[in-house]
Amino acid sequence: MATEIYRDAWGIPHLRAGSAAELARAQGLVTASDRAWQLETERHRAQGTSASFLGGSALAWDRFARRARLDDTARRCFADVERRDPETARWVRAYVDGVNDGLAGSPAPEFARTGLTPGRWEPWTPLAVWLATHILFAGFPAKLWREQVAAHLGADAIGLFAADGPGTSGSNGWLVSGERTVTGQAVIAGDPHRWIEDPGVYQQIHLSCPEFDVVGLAVPGVPGIAHFGHTGTVAWAITNAMSDYQDLYRERLRRTGAGVEALDPDGVWRRAARHTETVEVAGEDPVEVEVIETGRGPVIIGGPEGLDGDPADPSDPSGAPVAISLRYPPRVTGDLGFAALLPLLRARRVADVDGALDRWAEPVNVVQAADTEGGVLHRVAGRVPLRAGANSLRVVPAWEPGHEWRGWHATPRAGLTDGVAVMANQRGPAAPLGVEFAPPHRADRITALLAGKARWSAAGMPAIHTDTHLASASPLLDRLVALDGLTPEAAALRDRLLGWDRRMDAGSADAALYAAVRGAVVRRLAAHPALAALTTPPMYPEVFQPWLALVPRVGFALEHLLRAGDLFGIDRPAAVRAAIEEVALRPPAGVWGDTHRLAPWRALEPEQPYDEPGLSGDHDCVLCTSGVPGLTDRAARGPAARYVWDLARREDSRWVVPLGASGVPGSPHHRDQLPLWLAGDLVPVVTDWTRLKKERDV
Repeated sequence: MATEIYRDAWGIPHLRAGSAAELARAQGLVTASDRAWQLETERHRAQGTSASFLGGSALAWDRFARRARLDDTARRCFADVERRDPETARWVRAYVDGVNDGLAGSPAPEFARTGLTPGRWEPWTPLAVWLATHILFAGFPAKLWREQVAAHLGADAIGLFAADGPGTSGSNGWLVSGERTVTGQAVIAGDPHRWIEDPGVYQQIHLSCPEFDVVGLAVPGVPGIAHFGHTGTVAWAITNAMSDYQDLYRERLRRTGAGVEALDPDGVWRRAARHTETVEVAGEDPVEVEVIETGRGPVIIGGPEGLDGDPADPSDPSGAPVAISLRYPPRVTGDLGFAALLPLLRARRVADVDGALDRWAEPVNVVQAADTEGGVLHRVAGRVPLRAGANSLRVVPAWEPGHEWRGWHATPRAGLTDGVAVMANQRGPAAPLGVEFAPPHRADRITALLAGKARWSAAGMPAIHTDTHLASASPLLDRLVALDGLTPEAAALRDRLLGWDRRMDAGSADAALYAAVRGAVVRRLAAHPALAALTTPPMYPEVFQPWLALVPRVGFALEHLLRAGDLFGIDRPAAVRAAIEEVALRPPAGVWGDTHRLAPWRALEPEQPYDEPGLSGDHDCVLCTSGVPGLTDRAARGPAARYVWDLARREDSRWVVPLGASGVPGSPHHRDQLPLWLAGDLVPVVTDWTRLKKERDV
């Protein structure tokens, strides 16, 4: 049969072909047609060549991508796929062929603005895009922050700042079994929380061939549907497991006439791989990057001479220069888990999903699945190394024995409670595999909301997606109760906040007042002399700075810091008093949505800027739209999609993305889903081909 491309009313592509390989080619083609600029940006980011057209602002990432060996690791992983799973390799190649066909002559306006010509995708490029998308997902830079805290405040202080850090990404996900639904069949719902990007990080798509028929959310640049899918008889979804599976090693390096050597745990200096690469920078001189790899992994910070302007490592008694290497599973094993992708598409029952996930590698996720026969699944999937506990907490010395990897953890499984399973990055099945998890507020709130009804339908799920109750407000509000001697204005503000319903609604003036007081408290705590040593982090590469900035760390850990028995002598009642007096003197003029506005990331700013819409929600709400308390209310992170998978009738499933199906500015489907996303509404999932408009055969 011919490969056919259809569209629904929202411009979502529906593809039908005679084989999985033909379908993969069509998926690559339509993705390149809809999102050519996004695909090329992601390819260049994975290769470490994005500064060649984006300029100096992209240089920090390109340095990291080169030093971390992202593209080279993807090549290794694809070579492994070709050896072990030729069918998957052919399937990926077919997708890449489609991408290259779609990129040829692309009219995307960003190419003309930057002078960029679409390049050629290689068979391993989808793997490189996947790796670049997830390399920071597990938040290994948090170990750099813990080193800072331990060095200046002591190791016992690390736990005070434990929270869902600035660079991590989370999700909500809940599975309601048939015994708790009106149809007797399960419903799976949730929303992945990531950086909101334009175009979006998820692509709504429908893939159909004689082997399978799947709707789901694809990652542009990667074939298949990895994270969220519904085959008609089984559906699955994921959340970030918050597992720790990447290690940082402090290296001792020295230059020799032959190159660079690293001190190994057996006391022997051994040759490290070394070469140089040149990064082209638009409008500036090229930059040379030294790439070094030891027996632990690529050196991503420093080198034999340490850091520029700060060569000595203060945490190393020997005063050795700073050099830190990264060890991450795909670099060690040559496996990104792409062997799971085709089996997921072919899944008919929960057991099929479970078997596919045994091949999963990166990133580590908590998976929920259900099928039409009543089967349910709640498990962790991915590869987490067995090693010393110190590896998970801090940067460990490469020259000392005891920090090697010793195999892999068995992935935990969990059941349902009262017919329900809820994951929101809290301590759950993945607890043995991680260090820091999200506070339990979102998970507790979803659980409580689900307990409020005996039976649920798919249509009822958006009310949970959009819940704005902020349980983490309690520690600050409790501090307000104890204040006395306030000015009349501050006393009135305190009383108003104590009567607030704790909902972070866009139209709420009380939510705006609370956020203003919270921000003032965060800034005052961060400015206290007791924390002064943390205000100037080491001269690590720019890409790691979000994990090392003090104000965000205080903002996200505020409830811990307010509830701790002692906080290095900081007078917290005085800080809260000063904050509420400050806000009472100059209160915000409007409502929460006036400052809490959507600020999506774009590789290139649009020629005609869009208005930033006001948002409901906050970091610890189920509606997790996250600013940075104390720094900005603008939200760069939030629900990158919402979905409701109904196992009774797939046609009753719903989904939405923040902007639209198209990445082409000016397209009618570039931002047509934004009003629904803002309102908490969802788009119907259409699988009836007679209701679709045929676009073309390919």
